[in-house]
Amino acid sequence: MVYNTIKGLVDLGHEVSLVALNAKKNHHEIPEDAILDKIKYRAYDIDINVSVLEVALNLFSKTSFNIDKYFDPEFERLLIREVRLNNYDIIQFDGLMVSLYINAVRKNCKSKIVYRAHNIEHQVWMRLAEQKSDPFKKSYLKMHARRIKNYELEQLNKVDAISVFTAQDKATLADYGTRPPIEVLPVGINMALYNPDYSKTEVPSLFFLGSLDWLPNREGIEWFLDNFHKDLVEGELRVKFYVAGNDIPETFDDYEVMGKIFIQGEVDDALEFVNSKSIMIVPLLSSGGMRVKIVEGMAMEKCIISTSLGAEGLNFTNGENILIANDADEFYEAIKRCIADEEYCRYIGNNARKLIEQQHDISVATGKLVNLYERLLPVEVS
Repeated sequence: MVYNTIKGLVDLGHEVSLVALNAKKNHHEIPEDAILDKIKYRAYDIDINVSVLEVALNLFSKTSFNIDKYFDPEFERLLIREVRLNNYDIIQFDGLMVSLYINAVRKNCKSKIVYRAHNIEHQVWMRLAEQKSDPFKKSYLKMHARRIKNYELEQLNKVDAISVFTAQDKATLADYGTRPPIEVLPVGINMALYNPDYSKTEVPSLFFLGSLDWLPNREGIEWFLDNFHKDLVEGELRVKFYVAGNDIPETFDDYEVMGKIFIQGEVDDALEFVNSKSIMIVPLLSSGGMRVKIVEGMAMEKCIISTSLGAEGLNFTNGENILIANDADEFYEAIKRCIADEEYCRYIGNNARKLIEQQHDISVATGKLVNLYERLLPVEVS
């Protein structure tokens, strides 16, 4: 997501610097790319693992350790040096975790600050809480949701503008009385990178792709496997199911069944993996914002079966460019139809690609972002 934004800005002739906070828990190397030669880039490693004692002590705090663990004094000093040395027009913070550094940046420069909300973070935690039946887990997650909400709303009012991915998120923030202007800016992707090749696609086949260190992903795929394991192994859903992504717990090996269900873990090439399968499932139960993976899946002409929450923010038409399923029965019927009708899957996938070309091409998304930036900057008098 950040990469696509940078590429779009560079292609339009803008100068870009990226200062990245690289969490060791889910550390990923930046791929070698010509775009890195065109920007100023530096990364700072931070360890976000927390001990059991730290989690316990946090119960008596007013803030959530899920936010606090991203603060590092040395990284803050690095940012201060960066903004003092460079006369940036715009400084953009991507995601709530790095908003910890807004105060330091604000005090040390006159740049306009834009916050890009990947989710309404506290909403994600509240929805997770609502899904739990265990009273202790429900209470614990609600506590964190309240703390994150208080922090989130406080931080949002410190910036000059906010960009969100969905109209739903904009409405939510407006209802809370958020003061800065809020713009809905779509996820943008470089369509040139998405080249479906049906000769390499297993038909039919079912797949999920997503990082399981993000709780909504883990919750959703656990729900799906618990509900459909028997149908996939012994029942009428005669299709192989592949689960891929980062940070898949070892306990997921228990779901694997030879020749039926494959827990693959991290894949070397995500787009190659997506191309090799035909039906994508997005069983999100407690998310918010827009998922990049669903946009990428549509760009690869996948037939996608998703909950309404998973497809939030897309200008979709159910049955035309995606299939919406909000409970186990609806998922079952959608999967059953898709594995029996390859032509129907192709129809959904082709229309999905057209939707992304029209509304999520990187040039369209970046143009809207630049327009937001320009409105924040003083008008130059000739």
